[in-house]
Amino acid sequence: MASHPVDASTHSRPRRSLVAGSANSRPPNFFQRSFFHLPEPVSKEELLRGPILQEIVISTSFESLGLLPELLRAVAEQGYTEPTPIQSQAIPIVLSGRDLLGAAQTGTGKTAGFTLPLLQRLAPMATKSFSPALHPVRCLILTPTRELAIQVHESVKNYGKHLTLRSSCVYGGVNINPQIDEMKRGVEILVATPGRLLDLIGQKAVNLGKVQILVLDEGDRMLDMGFIPDIKRIIALIPATRQTLLFSATFSEDIRKLATQFQKDPAKVEVAKRNEPIALVSQYVYNIDANRKRELLAHLVKKNNWDQVLVFTKTKHGANRLATQLQRDGINADAIHGNKSQNARIRALEDFKIGKVKVLVATDIAARGLDIEDLPHVVNYDLPHVPEDYVHRIGRTGRAGATGEAFSLVAAEDRPLLAAIERLINKKIEVRHVEGIEAGRRPAEAEEPRARREPQGHGRRNEKRPESRPQQRQEGRGEQKRPEERTQQQARGNGRGGERPPRGRGDSKREERGPRYNGSPQAKTSGNSGGMDFNKPYEPAPAKAAGEQPQDAGHESPRKRPAQAVPVLFRKKAA
Repeated sequence: MASHPVDASTHSRPRRSLVAGSANSRPPNFFQRSFFHLPEPVSKEELLRGPILQEIVISTSFESLGLLPELLRAVAEQGYTEPTPIQSQAIPIVLSGRDLLGAAQTGTGKTAGFTLPLLQRLAPMATKSFSPALHPVRCLILTPTRELAIQVHESVKNYGKHLTLRSSCVYGGVNINPQIDEMKRGVEILVATPGRLLDLIGQKAVNLGKVQILVLDEGDRMLDMGFIPDIKRIIALIPATRQTLLFSATFSEDIRKLATQFQKDPAKVEVAKRNEPIALVSQYVYNIDANRKRELLAHLVKKNNWDQVLVFTKTKHGANRLATQLQRDGINADAIHGNKSQNARIRALEDFKIGKVKVLVATDIAARGLDIEDLPHVVNYDLPHVPEDYVHRIGRTGRAGATGEAFSLVAAEDRPLLAAIERLINKKIEVRHVEGIEAGRRPAEAEEPRARREPQGHGRRNEKRPESRPQQRQEGRGEQKRPEERTQQQARGNGRGGERPPRGRGDSKREERGPRYNGSPQAKTSGNSGGMDFNKPYEPAPAKAAGEQPQDAGHESPRKRPAQAVPVLFRKKAA
């Protein structure tokens, strides 16, 4: 009887029993395809490169997070295949309905970490009805800045495009009437800044009585900007039975204490160390004088052919001034800050994204919420006073796995701020130099001999003034200079044309020039006295011959002058 190979993995077919003691019988070989020899020793590097480790690693995907097909389709259309660490940890917690306290570096996708699960939680309540009563506000997302509110709303629209959920974004700086009309039509997801939301609540355009999910994005920034009293007023209008999510790039102790007031037993997710910048961002420092920062910035932009640069300044006026100076240097630049209208800020940001504007100068208001795809360069024209803001500034580049560069222009007065930043990030930033533009070195025009320059002032020092001018001034005062004084003054070199000998400390000004008045001061008389001095005794005027004309001493008068009349009082005395 011929033996057949037995497949150990096949259990459906009955096995044939073998008769003991048969000549051709032998024990079945159940391990015919097995190997019992020991494997050859391999190195650790070969083991890590081999297929064994690749089979063990389980890759996380959005499908494994339990998202809806509509959401998975929207994520694929955005070009994402694998979730980031903050997304893979936060999405299951939010789907379970638990409060969350999440911290992650800026640019790691924490916006999608709460947008995707809240869309899935609200999907069963979506309806195509046009009735505003069926579209109440069920999710409220609060952001500190307008730019961040616009960015979050864009994420809500992109990921929820295949769902019938309505969303809206309200912020200040624009007309409130269109926002009121949109609120009357009904929205399920509302993205707002605290100030404009309170305005809408005051006009009874928004009802927060059915809010189920509250999201506070960039909570530490809200604390810094003083929005906490407004947030408390808003939370007082929301039902107590809700899910509260608090997300931020960093969490201070104040934020953790604040979370205990708004949340109930939150789950904490922190995927990176606090205040640690992204590793894909290269950081450099240029030591430069404060009055040459603009020259160095223009040199870097032109020499390296930078097409997209985000520059941060400390003040709004400084942002406008720097943008104007760069335009004079032939660099297309624009400024964005809080004093500009929202339409102007949106227009400047859109021009920067499409490449129409090469350099965008911004204040710290743009350090949070600006999501510019593949931004290559960030320049700290002025270092921030708060070291944590440095992390948010350079976090505008190196987003979504891309690389970027961050440059800081440091003057002598900025050294303490740089030292605080290096202590925060626990890293020494590399220092670079540009030949010809360094700290303590004057520009080329400043190195020219000073003798070639014309002295700037109100008058020219070497030009001799006319001598009659001082004499006219003295004569106008009713003084007459003595000839011996005039001779001494000319000998000393009076005027700016001559050379004056050095004056000692013991010399007195009274010895160098003559007395200011000649003789006794002139007697003062009243304006109504007719030129008479009442300090002298009265003397009657001598009788004048008929036809005699009074004349002034020194020149003849062309007209007859009437005789001065004697006051009535003195006439009586004379009589």
